[in-house]
Amino acid sequence: MFKVTKSLGWKNPQDSWAPDAPRWKPRMLPVGRLRWYWKGPAQGSALWRLRYPFTRRTVLRTRGVYNPKTLRAERTIVDRRPIYWALGLALLALLPPFVDSGALLAAGAVFCIYAAINLCWMLTIGTAGIFSLASPAVVGAAAYGSAWLAIEYGLPWWTLPFIGSGIGLVFGAIIAIPATRLDGFYYALLTLGINELCRVYVVQSRVFGSATGGLYGAPSYMPEGWDETSQLRLGVYACLVLMIAALFLYRFVNGTRLGRILRAAPEKKEAFAEATGIDFRSARVRVFLISSIALGVIGGFYATHFRGASPTLFSFDLVLMMLAMIVIGGLGRAEGAVVGTLIVIFIEKYLIDWGPARLILIGLIMLGVVLFLRGGLFGMKQQFRAWRNKKKSERRSTRAEKGGEMLPEEATETRDKDQIFARRFDKQQRDFLKTLVTDDVIEEHRAKPLGQHSEQLERLLVYFRRGVQNDKYAIVATVPFREYRVIALSGFRGVAPRVVDDKVYATEDEAYHGVFLRRVQDLLES
Repeated sequence: MFKVTKSLGWKNPQDSWAPDAPRWKPRMLPVGRLRWYWKGPAQGSALWRLRYPFTRRTVLRTRGVYNPKTLRAERTIVDRRPIYWALGLALLALLPPFVDSGALLAAGAVFCIYAAINLCWMLTIGTAGIFSLASPAVVGAAAYGSAWLAIEYGLPWWTLPFIGSGIGLVFGAIIAIPATRLDGFYYALLTLGINELCRVYVVQSRVFGSATGGLYGAPSYMPEGWDETSQLRLGVYACLVLMIAALFLYRFVNGTRLGRILRAAPEKKEAFAEATGIDFRSARVRVFLISSIALGVIGGFYATHFRGASPTLFSFDLVLMMLAMIVIGGLGRAEGAVVGTLIVIFIEKYLIDWGPARLILIGLIMLGVVLFLRGGLFGMKQQFRAWRNKKKSERRSTRAEKGGEMLPEEATETRDKDQIFARRFDKQQRDFLKTLVTDDVIEEHRAKPLGQHSEQLERLLVYFRRGVQNDKYAIVATVPFREYRVIALSGFRGVAPRVVDDKVYATEDEAYHGVFLRRVQDLLES
C-alpha cells in the first residue's frame, strides 16, 4: 500500500488545475408559462362519459395520457369551458335574491333574453354560415303575432311560445328561400331590408298599435298579487331558463351530425365539401329553420314577459346593438355571444345616466375589438398564444447555434431532463475549451500527434475522442504507408463513410494532425 502525500506533488482532483479559471453560472432561458391540466384516473369515473342529451358529444373534453412517474394511465381535462359555464350560470342563479335594485334586475332579464337571441343567431351566422340580419325581425314577428292572437282570442300565457314557434317557422321558411340563391353581403342587405319593411308596417298599422306605440295587453306569467321586486326576480329566473334552453339548443345542433356536416363545409370551402358528397345546402337551410323556430319561441316569451311588443324590435338600432354584442364577444362562440351581450347590456341599460356617451363607449369597444382582436374577446387567448409562439421563434432563431443548449420549447417536451443539463454542460465545456486553442497547442500536436501531451492539449483530445459516431472524423489509408485521407463516419451500420475533401497526406502523423485541425475548426465555429 503506497501512501500519497503532498510532498510527492499530490493535488486534490476537485481543485481546478488552473487557479485563474473562470467560474460559470448557466444563463437560464425563459421557457414561458406551462399549461396546467387537472388529471384524474383513466377509468372508474362517470364524469368522463357524461354526454349532452341526444348527441355523441361529451360534456368534458378529455385526453388519455400516460404518467411515466406513477406508471399508470390518467385522463386530462383539455377544455375547461363547461366548468366555467356551470360556475357562471350558478352565480347568475344565486344573485337575484340578494339584489334589490329594480334597474339591475330588469337589466338582468333583458340580458338573458338578448343572450338567448344571440345564441340562436349564432347558429345562423356561425354554424350555418348564413349572414342573416333578420333574427330580430323573426323575434318581432313572433312577438307581435302571438300577442295579437292572445289579445283577440283570450289565450293563456303558456300558449304564446308555441304560437311564436309556428310564426317563426313560417317567417324563417320565407326568408330561407332567397338564401339558396344569394350569399354573403347581398343576403345581408336583403334581410336588413326585411327588418325595415316590418318596422314600417307595424308603425303604420292600427291593428298592431300605431297610435299607442306598440301592441300591449298580452297575458303574463307573473302573478298579479306579487310586488314589483318579486315579479322582477321571477322574470330574471324565467329569462335565465330561456337562455339555458337556447344554450342547450346551440350545443345540441353543433354536437349532432348536422353540425359536423356544416363544420366540414366552412366558407370558401363549399366546393371541396360538395365534391366529397356533403349536401351542405340542405344542412344550412335546416339549421336556419331550427334557429327560426327557436327565435319564434323567444318572441312568444318576449310578448308574455313584457305583456306585448313594440316597433323597436325591428329597428336598425337594435340590429346594430346585437351585432355589436356578437362582434365584441367573438363570432362563432357561445361564450362570446353571452359575454358580449353582458357587456353591451350593462353599458346600455345600467349606465343610462351617461346619456348618449354610453353608445359612444359601445362603439369604441367594438372598434377596438375589430382593429386589434381577430376573434373577439374569447379569441384573445388564441391570438396571444400565436403572438407568443412567434416571439419564441424569433428568439430561438437568434439563439440557434450548432450544438448549443436545448431550446425552451424542446426542453418542455423532453421526458429525460438529464439531456437538458448534459447539453448545457457540453456548451459550457466547449466555451472553455475554445480558450485553450492556441498556436502553441496546435504546434505541439503537429510535432507529436500521439503520446503524452500537456494538460491543455490532453483536454482537447479527450473531448474530441468522446464525440458521437455521427460525422466523426477518421483517417483511411488509400495507399498503404504512402497516402492517407480524412473521412467522416456515418454512424449507421451498412452506410459507408464519406470522404471529407480531396487532400492527400503523405504520413500517418500528418493525417492525424489534419483530423485535429478539422475538429478544432468545428469547435471554434460551434
